[in-house]
Amino acid sequence: MSDRQPPAALLREAVAQLAPVLPVLTDLGERFAAAGHDVALVGGPVRDAFLGRTPTDLDLTTSARPEETEAVLSAWSGTTWDMGRAFGTIGARKGGTVVEVTTYRADAYDGVTRKPVVAFGDSLEDDLVRRDFACNAMALRLPDLVFVDPHGGLDDLAARVLRTPTTPEVSFGDDPLRMMRAARFVAQLGFVPAPEVLTAMREMAASIGIVSAERVREELVKLLLADHPRAGLELLVATGLAAIVLPELPALQLEVDEHHRHKDVYEHSMTVLEQAIDLEGPADGPPESVPGPDLVLRLAALLHDIGKPATRRFEEGGGVSFHHHEVVGAKLAAKRMRALRFDKETTRAVARLVELHLRFHGYGDGQWTDSAVRRYVTDAGELLPRLHRLTRADCTTRNVKKARRLSRAYDDLEVRIERLTAAEELKAVRPELDGHAIAEVLGIRPGPVLGRAYAFLLALRLDEGLLGPEVARERLLAWWAEQPESRAAD
Repeated sequence: MSDRQPPAALLREAVAQLAPVLPVLTDLGERFAAAGHDVALVGGPVRDAFLGRTPTDLDLTTSARPEETEAVLSAWSGTTWDMGRAFGTIGARKGGTVVEVTTYRADAYDGVTRKPVVAFGDSLEDDLVRRDFACNAMALRLPDLVFVDPHGGLDDLAARVLRTPTTPEVSFGDDPLRMMRAARFVAQLGFVPAPEVLTAMREMAASIGIVSAERVREELVKLLLADHPRAGLELLVATGLAAIVLPELPALQLEVDEHHRHKDVYEHSMTVLEQAIDLEGPADGPPESVPGPDLVLRLAALLHDIGKPATRRFEEGGGVSFHHHEVVGAKLAAKRMRALRFDKETTRAVARLVELHLRFHGYGDGQWTDSAVRRYVTDAGELLPRLHRLTRADCTTRNVKKARRLSRAYDDLEVRIERLTAAEELKAVRPELDGHAIAEVLGIRPGPVLGRAYAFLLALRLDEGLLGPEVARERLLAWWAEQPESRAAD
């Protein structure tokens, strides 16, 4: 261990990154000191300052107990909230600045339950040693901005390496989620785990099972939304963590032998993810550009082929087929996302994209009718911009001619969609008679029969386009004449 001070110039640069929030930090430091408590900026904000980034959220640690922290923060802002009193964390907001202040901690898992056993610590040094990685175990004491780095985190930042303040076995035993956090930092910051960290991750991967699905999901989401999620995902697979938290991913590593040669589905899926990310729009772009990072698109790209292992069949002559893998994959994606406690809307969207990702294939072999194009648009609904990008990203062939042919075919499809959308407002396609009109024409009340009549007119609209209300009425009456309910009424 060391508490080596950084060169003066480097410290000045880090403090310069904190300039926008320095008045807040100084004010809070003086208030806690006046109340008889130590307080320090800690973790991510300190790390980011040395990486040349201005922190947006401020994490502080203090000797004050939660009720004492709340008293100081209430006097400072008047707006506080309990972010987890049992865990020692109180939040506060003043203007546009949000702070989270946590009492020195020394907690750990008991190795059995899903919740850490909370114990408050008595010193900054005790708190830092329980942090996940040395690069996050640096602090700036407030209000004087005294740098504290007992575990050589600054050296690790320079080397882009992940080490734990104590031994990896103890650190990961305290909180197994730290192993997933290592993968997240690989994806976010481009760090590499130290050899001993990598070994411990492999040996202790099974212990991730005691962590709640919600915490696992949050780390996975942060990893996927990082600049380079592939690197983090590959670490999860290599260490065996993915086999527990996202087993469908390593299952894509299907064997490829000389008799049954086919694409490496795992490598293909990783490439599709990267290509989908490249197709995201700017963060401030309009919705139709799919502003990045987009969680739904990235999850769909990663999971789009997870139905292949269950549907793989070896054909005569050495071929391999994966019939209906998109349908099976959609079900598997929804099942895994429910297990990880994703919200219903995100789960539905990802599963739907997985189900639709093959719909385009075949377009270039035979021209689709306008009816088929309408159905493509209406089936995708609001997911259409994402489906465009997922479909394009799914082309990973090294055959340049084939890639160009697929790209031209999809260009053509998008042009047709734009033309039909402009002419028919496909994104809001509806039957030409609404429910009230249908009930009046047929003389029926709302119910299952009305629903079938509505579905008939919707299919008619999709298949034949705009016909006009009078033609729609005539076709509806012709349909109704063939229904048993109509004959029963006679």
